[in-house]
Amino acid sequence: MNKKNGIVWLRDDFRILKNDALAYATQNHSQVCALYIFKKKNFKKRAAQLWWLYQSLKNFKEKLNQYNINLEIVEANSYKEGFEKIIIKKNFSIYWNKVYEPDFLLFDKKFSKILSSKNINFKIFKGNLLNESHEIRKKDNTPFKVFTPFWKTAEKFYLDKGFKSQQKVIIREKKINFLNESINLESILPKKKWYQGFENFWTPSEEMGLKNIKFFIKNNLSNYGENRDIPSIEGTSKISPYLAFGQIHVETVWEECQKIEVKNNGYRKYINELGWREFSHSLINYFPVMLKGNLRKDFDHFPWQENKDQFSAWKNGMTGYPIIDAGMRELYKTGWMHNRIRMVTASFLVKHLRIHWKEGENYFRNCLLDFNEANNIAGWQWVAGCGADAAPYFRIFNPILQGERFDPLGNYVKKWVPELSNIPKKFIHKPWELNEKIKDFELGKTYPRPIVIHEKARNAALEAFKQIKKKSI
Repeated sequence: MNKKNGIVWLRDDFRILKNDALAYATQNHSQVCALYIFKKKNFKKRAAQLWWLYQSLKNFKEKLNQYNINLEIVEANSYKEGFEKIIIKKNFSIYWNKVYEPDFLLFDKKFSKILSSKNINFKIFKGNLLNESHEIRKKDNTPFKVFTPFWKTAEKFYLDKGFKSQQKVIIREKKINFLNESINLESILPKKKWYQGFENFWTPSEEMGLKNIKFFIKNNLSNYGENRDIPSIEGTSKISPYLAFGQIHVETVWEECQKIEVKNNGYRKYINELGWREFSHSLINYFPVMLKGNLRKDFDHFPWQENKDQFSAWKNGMTGYPIIDAGMRELYKTGWMHNRIRMVTASFLVKHLRIHWKEGENYFRNCLLDFNEANNIAGWQWVAGCGADAAPYFRIFNPILQGERFDPLGNYVKKWVPELSNIPKKFIHKPWELNEKIKDFELGKTYPRPIVIHEKARNAALEAFKQIKKKSI
C-alpha cells in the first residue's frame, strides 16, 4: 500500500459505484482525500445547478465520511489557481475521471505535463460515457454527423469491448486533511432563492439516482416508447440530472437495462436516448465550433430577430400558447422540462419568434438542473436546423396540434397554467376560440392572447429560411 496521500479530484462524479479514480486511489493508498475546486464563474450562467451542486457536495461529503475519506471544497477563479495550492505540497499522487468537453480535455493535457515535469504521480480514468468521445469514427476515419450510423457503430463497439469488472471503493484507515481549507457550503447557493422549491421534486444523491433508474426500468421501461411523449404522466426516467452530476454512471444505467428479459420497443427507444447523449459528446469534441456557433455555416446568414418583449413572454410562460407556457413554467418551478416539451418550446422560440437559438440555449443552461453542454447545445442546434442530423428548418411544430396530440385532456397544461383549469378540453390548447364565459378566466387579462399567430409566424419563418438558401447557392 502506497504511503503517499491519494488525492481524488472530483468534478461531475459524485458517486461510489463505478468511480474508477476513487476506487483506484483507495486500493493503492492508505490515506485518501477527495478534492472539489469550486469555480464560481463556471456557474455564472447555471444558477439552478448551484442548488444541485450544493446538495451533491453535502450528501457526498457525508457518504465519503463512511469510507474515512474527507471531501475538501476550495474556491478558485481557475483550475490552474486551484492546483497551484496543490502542487507545492509533497508526498501525494492525484487521480481524476475525464469530463468530455474540449476545455476540460485540454486542461487534462496541460496539467499532465505540469505534473510530469514535477515528478508527481497521476492517473486519468475514463469518464461518464460508454465509449471515449474520440473512439467512434467512420471507416474512412472521419467523424459521424448522422445519429443512426453513429449509434449503430458505437453500440457495437461498446458491446465488443465486454463489461469490465467493477473496481470497489475501500474504507481507508483514517481521514486526512490535505489542504486544510474548505469553504462554507452555503456560500455556493445563488443569492436569488427561486430554487427553494426544487427540494419538493428532487433529492440529489447517488442512492436516489439508483432508486429512480431501477424503479423506471421495472415499472415504466416497457411502455417508454409510447409514454415518453405524454408530459402529464411519469413516462420518462428523469435520470438526467443524476447523469449530469455523475451520481450515476451511464454504464450503470445500461447494465440495469440489460437485466430485463423482454427487450421490446420501449427498451430500444430508451437505449437510443443514451446513444444521443454519446452522439452529442462526440459532436462537440470533433466539431468544437458548435460550442460557439452554428455547425451548419449557412445559418450564419439567418435573419434572426431581437424582441425583448416576446423573449420575456417566452421565458415567463406567457406566450398565449398553453403547451408552451406550461413547459416554461414547469422549467422555472422544477429545474426540469419534459423532453417532448423541450422540443416544442425551443421550436417556438427559434421559428415562431425567430429569436436566436443561443438565447434559448443560455436560458435553458441557467434553469436546467440537468444542463450538460454537449446535450444542450446539440439539442438546440438540432431544433434550429443548424446542427448535425438536424430536424429540417421547415419542420415547424404547431403548438396547438402538439398540445392536442400529447396532452389531449389538458392535464399537463392545467397543472402548470392553473388560470386555464376551468377551460373545456376542446379549447384548452386554443382558448382564444372560446366564446362562452368561463369562471375566473378572461382572455387578455387572466391569460394572455397569443403573442404571434401560428400561421403567419410559420410563413415568416419559411421566408427567412429561403433567404439563407439563396445566399448559400
